[in-house]
Amino acid sequence: MWLTERFGLSVPVIGAPMANVSGGLLTAAISAAGGLGMLGAGSAVTPDWIRTEGAIAAASGKPYGIGLMAWSVKERPEHLDAVRELKPALVSLSFGDVAPYVGPLQAAGIVVATQAGTVADAREAIDAGVDVIVARGAEAGGHGRNAVSTLPLLQAILDLTDLPVLAAGGISGPRGLAAVLAAGAAGGWIGTAFLTSVEAQTKERVRQRIIEADETETVYGTVFDAASRAGWPDEFGGRALRNAYFDSWEGREAELKSDDSGHAEYVDGTKAADPARASIYAGQGVGALTGRPTAAEVLAGFATYRTYLSAALNDGSK
Repeated sequence: MWLTERFGLSVPVIGAPMANVSGGLLTAAISAAGGLGMLGAGSAVTPDWIRTEGAIAAASGKPYGIGLMAWSVKERPEHLDAVRELKPALVSLSFGDVAPYVGPLQAAGIVVATQAGTVADAREAIDAGVDVIVARGAEAGGHGRNAVSTLPLLQAILDLTDLPVLAAGGISGPRGLAAVLAAGAAGGWIGTAFLTSVEAQTKERVRQRIIEADETETVYGTVFDAASRAGWPDEFGGRALRNAYFDSWEGREAELKSDDSGHAEYVDGTKAADPARASIYAGQGVGALTGRPTAAEVLAGFATYRTYLSAALNDGSK
């Protein structure tokens, strides 16, 4: 399998880069446990934050990656400079024009991945020369498109290219991982399953709300982006837990972008880790989260995918 062989993994899982969740500790823990952890470098972090957290991630001695947003790098090229200095094994560049950055990263010996939410996205990534495509379905938490669910998108992209394709969205455990591997994916791009890990940067009030949530409680939209004023393009909304703040502003996103009191309420809610006002990005697999495991325990669960994959390929029985 390309993913495990290329990076020396024991489990075909990449921990999705999640801003304010996957810092150096979680990244290192995933890599140490046999997956490939990825640092989530949000648009607001400093280059020194990337360097510091990257050093923590590298301390495991295992390969790790860093996730960046193309729209943000265009405005903050110093983020890319810091990443190139660190030379992680993998860099994810998504959500915008990635073409200007692929060559410089590859010249530094870095494998480049792009998250695609449609076949058209995948074609653009292939034309840009990326090494890996992540088929990111609408079920996935965090930012991306809400156009196509994971399995239809995965199948279409696998038919499109011979590049390695990873699957993202709704893969909450070993059964889901087995399913996408059986379809031909090179591995799973897993975010939500790590949200409540003890190594995650998730604040305790938020962690508890995630544990309480079921699979019906996520919503997709741009309310939180309008509130945060971080600069996300409107074409890439986010999937998060529905809350009172979202409900009060849904349909009034344009107004919220210039409403200072609405912005202040969101900022205060984020600082207080108030589940009623803060954005809690999570995918539809959130209902599977029931506790506070270590990243190693999450990986150990995914490692049992072989049981389900073998059953599916043999006779379909458990």
